[in-house]
Amino acid sequence: MSLTPTPVTAAIAGLFSGLTWPLIWPFFQSTASVDSVWLMLATVVLVALPAHAFVLGFKKRRLVSGEVLESALLVRVGVWLACAASAALLVSAYRASA
Repeated sequence: MSLTPTPVTAAIAGLFSGLTWPLIWPFFQSTASVDSVWLMLATVVLVALPAHAFVLGFKKRRLVSGEVLESALLVRVGVWLACAASAALLVSAYRASA
């Protein structure tokens, strides 16, 4: 199965990360070293892996001559960040009001 990252997949990954991260954050408020390991694992599974798969993709695209950055990648990263931040703020606001 080949996955081509698009702004839609980036938005879905951002929503997933933004919705799950605030929900698990209260579990990591202690300073125990075991919690640090779980926090790193949760970061990889809930943020880094979806971002890599659905924003960056697994295939490296060759840049066109004269192109320094892939503009589509910048759009996907922006969409991912905007969706993740929006979802995280909404979840945090909902939890604060409840």
